[in-house]
Amino acid sequence: MTSTLTHYWRILKWGRTLARHGALIEIERNPRSPARLRRIVRLARFGARVPEVPRYAEAFAALGPAAIKLGQTLATRPDMVGEEVAQDLLSLQDRLPPLSWDVIRPAIESGLGASIESKFASIEETPVGAASIAQVHRAITTDGRQVAVKVLRPGVEAQFFDAIDTYEWAAAKMETMGGELQRLRPRLVIETMKRWTARELDLRREAASASELADGMEAEPDFTIPAIDWQRTTSRILTTEWIDGIKLSDRPALVAAGHDLGAMATRLVRAFLRQAIAEGFFHADMHQGNLFALADGRIAAIDFGIMGRIDRRARVWLAEILYGLITGDYKRVAEIHFEAGYVPAHHNVAEFATALRAVGEPMRGLAVKDMSVGMMLDSLFNITRDFDMQTQPHLLLLQKTMVMVEGVATALDPEINLWETAAPFVRGWIRDELGPEAIVADRIITDLRTFARLPELLRNIEARYPSPGGAPPSPPLKEVTVVRGDGWRYALVALGSGIAGAGLVALLG
Repeated sequence: MTSTLTHYWRILKWGRTLARHGALIEIERNPRSPARLRRIVRLARFGARVPEVPRYAEAFAALGPAAIKLGQTLATRPDMVGEEVAQDLLSLQDRLPPLSWDVIRPAIESGLGASIESKFASIEETPVGAASIAQVHRAITTDGRQVAVKVLRPGVEAQFFDAIDTYEWAAAKMETMGGELQRLRPRLVIETMKRWTARELDLRREAASASELADGMEAEPDFTIPAIDWQRTTSRILTTEWIDGIKLSDRPALVAAGHDLGAMATRLVRAFLRQAIAEGFFHADMHQGNLFALADGRIAAIDFGIMGRIDRRARVWLAEILYGLITGDYKRVAEIHFEAGYVPAHHNVAEFATALRAVGEPMRGLAVKDMSVGMMLDSLFNITRDFDMQTQPHLLLLQKTMVMVEGVATALDPEINLWETAAPFVRGWIRDELGPEAIVADRIITDLRTFARLPELLRNIEARYPSPGGAPPSPPLKEVTVVRGDGWRYALVALGSGIAGAGLVALLG
């Protein structure tokens, strides 16, 4: 168990680094920050040369792998860190200098439990990418296929969980300060990050996620997932089909290759909606570096360490909320928030609908380039405060991914209107899932399942109430009441027809 002194020492070191990059300024200036927290921040920046313009992404990158993941998590919480900070953290690149081949080669062989020569005809010693958790090498298998080999950095698990231990401790301390921090639930943020990271540290889980996503995206042939080489994949090594394409971040190369960027942006938005709303399982790290344009115009995704999942009930609510905002049906959007329990019942539905209208109406019909996304998000966060809305953990990843997809789509096509692009898909899904035919089909399936359980139900009743055995049933017995005296006397009173009103009293003591 980590000592309190160790936690304080780590936080002091991290705080000094953040202060030198100006990353603590907003906490100190925010009037909603608890006084105790502001005092701690002032102590952390004492004597530090603070830049005029904060550099949040640089600050978290300087703290190392665990802080990079924390920064990416906080990018999903502009309600907690502010819109400006969240936007800066979205640019946080999960890149670190690669480890040398002398370190990585033994890690690959240990992870595979075999020599490299027995699995690969050749492998490039210089990685094509290096991140906080793993790095990727290009290779050719012994049967001639070109693949990408992802290997975990040695010792990365211990580094992460040491840092997360202190993050959890600090978040618990922050929540005890009450007020806005308690409503924003920082412990939940750290727990979410911990789960994301735990999944990323097991590459078999990433392989399984890629395989599951590929199955779910069969209905979107323009969005593809690389095949998994299961014979060369373990908990520490992931081998996949090599993707030969142009990164969506390289706009000039996309134009030079003759790609239709408007169609590609629409394709990306539709693929995301298919994952999040239709399948309930989505790639939650869809930044430009993880997306490639193939020669035939398809989009390929890589890096499936962070995935999101939403159950069907939440997806129905999400689809109705999106469609209500698209069509301007704010009353229905407000009702869904109350039905889902996102807004406490003591608030007024009509008042909440009016608040949503004030945010939604200025945005409708505008291209993304004409929207003030910062102003819209600030208005939404004011609503969450006014209506006592708590963070919904199952929507954190979705929020992060929606912002990422919006950013990539608008970089491809600044004229895209996300509302209009999303409307046909959302409308069709609602019709298929909530229309009369779907209601009848759901009812038939539910009733058939109930009928199928009837035999088991009857057997359970028989077990609880078995048939009488060979002995005759017992006659009814009269009740016996124990009457307690005042400390020394006890009387047993039996009333029955054989005694005819007489009482038998025994004196004890």
